[in-house]
Amino acid sequence: MRKSLRWLVSLSVLIGTVGSTGVATAADTETDRTTSVADSQSTDTQSTDTQSTDIKDRLLAIPGMSLIEEKPYAGYRFLVLNYEQPIDHRRPWAGTFQQRISVLHKDTDRPTVFRTSGYGLSTTPSRAEPTRIVDGNQISMEYRFFTPSRPAPADWSKLDIWQAASDQHRIFTALKKIYGKKWLSTGGSKGGMTATYYERFYPRDMDGVVAYVAPNDVVNNEDSAYDRFFANVGTQECRDRLNGMQREALVRREPLQKKYKEWAESEGATFNTVGTLDKAYEAVVLDFVWGFWQYYGEGVCDQIPDAATASDDTVYETIDAYSGWAAYTDQGLEYYTPYYYQAATQLGSPTIQQPHLAGLSRYGYQPARNFVPSSIPMRFQPQVMRDVDNWVRKNAHQMLFVNGQNDPWSAEPFRLGKGARDSYVYTAPGANHGANVAGLADAEREKATARILAWAGVPAPAVQAAQPLARFDARLDKPVDEDVTREHGVRP
Repeated sequence: MRKSLRWLVSLSVLIGTVGSTGVATAADTETDRTTSVADSQSTDTQSTDTQSTDIKDRLLAIPGMSLIEEKPYAGYRFLVLNYEQPIDHRRPWAGTFQQRISVLHKDTDRPTVFRTSGYGLSTTPSRAEPTRIVDGNQISMEYRFFTPSRPAPADWSKLDIWQAASDQHRIFTALKKIYGKKWLSTGGSKGGMTATYYERFYPRDMDGVVAYVAPNDVVNNEDSAYDRFFANVGTQECRDRLNGMQREALVRREPLQKKYKEWAESEGATFNTVGTLDKAYEAVVLDFVWGFWQYYGEGVCDQIPDAATASDDTVYETIDAYSGWAAYTDQGLEYYTPYYYQAATQLGSPTIQQPHLAGLSRYGYQPARNFVPSSIPMRFQPQVMRDVDNWVRKNAHQMLFVNGQNDPWSAEPFRLGKGARDSYVYTAPGANHGANVAGLADAEREKATARILAWAGVPAPAVQAAQPLARFDARLDKPVDEDVTREHGVRP
């Protein structure tokens, strides 16, 4: 399904990881390392791991760190690792789990960017925009409870933004001994949210934050900003074309559901979590307009068929291309259970009105709770996002938020208050969920690039030039939200 979205990066799930090494911590500096080697040359039985200057040896000398694989890439070392983490950072003695991270190593004398997706970890080398701008190292982290970085058994109460921020803090603390220069955190979409939450709880760790298209759902039950967005985005002609196709899919619910059922049976797809095929069908249809603006935009609106004259097959295939019939099957939801759990307990999730579907929609925008197995208990905590929003407004320091003008998730952005220092909120004109610094208006792009370079501690002439220090590499430099498989559904 969703042939038009195959260009999005797939998540590689690696099987067969190795255990923790338990080797002594590496020395803090190369000088200490050289001295250690000289002092121990006469001791044949002494371990050589802490004496090596090879980056893999230094990483594996960190207690709890173990190697999954190393992949060659010109100009870098790329390693995928497991790091042993407490299940509960408040009770570190009460069990651990293996959390995957990756290291894109340039040089210990370069700045380091800590990248999060808020989802799983791609094991293909890639480079976030700030990593290219500062020509630095990059550490990437798989978010807790996304497989395989899930405790067993899974105590879902230990999946919250503070525990995840504490995962990052512990990784940073371990790696700062090796990467001693400036650090920046970054992420796109839920990764941008993750970088922001990390800053809220551990504001002394990073030297700067670059958060892309990060939604900020302060009050979960107040989503009128999204309604205003969909009433005004693009042209009236494009909105009418999209709304007409979405409406037609509900008008033709019976014949199209027959196709859906036949597809589900052929694929072995089931609907136990959401409850019924009918609920899943409508959830996919209601995502159609959102998915179009999140990933595409006005430039391809003329490719949406005229709903009034389209055949059943055309309507079915068009909805599939932009929403994806697999999204709300049990199989499509399984990977995203940690996200929907967080949306239903802390993050919040959008509800939009879609008045053009009046009389046709049976369920409306369904709450995130509907997409998590009923066996997992949960309770919404309305104070959590209010706390983060209040902290950002009053305390943001060296933080940059980049939003997309035509991105639905940017309808509820982070905002800065009087207490913010050296922090900025910019919107990329015409951009969707792939908004980045390069897409900003000229003056804002130069300002943002200069601040990122300054926060990373690069020399003043480079800051003044306000240009990325590394050349663009089409294989490495992917859009901000390509960390995870996208089977669509309304997810940041």
